Amino acid sequence: MKKIIVLITLFTLCTLMLLQAQDKKVLFVLSAEDTLLLKKGKKERQTGVFLNEFYFAYHAIISEGYQVDFATPNGIKATIDQESLDDDYWKENPALKQPAIDFWENNDRFANPMTLNEALKRIDDYIGLVIPGGQGLMVDLYYDANTPVLLKSFAEKNKAIGLICHAPALITSIPKENNPFVGYTVNSVTPFEEFYIERFIMKGKPKNRKIAKQLKKLGLKYEKGGPGKSFAVRDRNLVTSQNPYSGSVFNTKFLELLNEY
Repeated sequence: MKKIIVLITLFTLCTLMLLQAQDKKVLFVLSAEDTLLLKKGKKERQTGVFLNEFYFAYHAIISEGYQVDFATPNGIKATIDQESLDDDYWKENPALKQPAIDFWENNDRFANPMTLNEALKRIDDYIGLVIPGGQGLMVDLYYDANTPVLLKSFAEKNKAIGLICHAPALITSIPKENNPFVGYTVNSVTPFEEFYIERFIMKGKPKNRKIAKQLKKLGLKYEKGGPGKSFAVRDRNLVTSQNPYSGSVFNTKFLELLNEY
């Protein structure tokens, strides 16, 4: 009888530990695209995830005791946009630049993400979803059939969702008639920032652009901060931020949302 009680106790403890682990897991979905076409396909530019947008959020989340898994469209290691290595984007926390580079280059779990299809099968494991920005997602995640399903699933289960810089554009991949975010207040890279990036950094326009206009046309309310300024918005279970300089304000709002969950 004592052995049975001990076994039941151990089973109960293991179950509780598993549930607690699930209550502390966040899914990061990342682009794996490395090429962005500009000027109607006549010019190629290296692209990917903005490293600081990813790592600032990742570091803040794991520092609060949460666990993280990674997913990309086809289970391929996420590409990092080389532009994001510029020191200008690390002014919020320059000490994190080298650890971020080391993580990107050497972390085995980051190098071996699951596919979006696998992530959908494990959605009950997570209380939150984060998608960092960078133009790469406008090439692969934006057109991946799993992206709208993933966003809708997290929204319908009222789980925490964080979309950074270009990532709010992914909301527009969901048709208006069944889009759970219609009526939400959101933020994203601003029209002026898009213009500046296209004119002075990329020197060319991509196919998919004018994110703020797309969001407003879909029926969302759009708010913005000044160009290159730190800005983020929270509406219900969604946090959206504006640019690579918005890490701290995004992290504060997203961690508050996770803690409420």
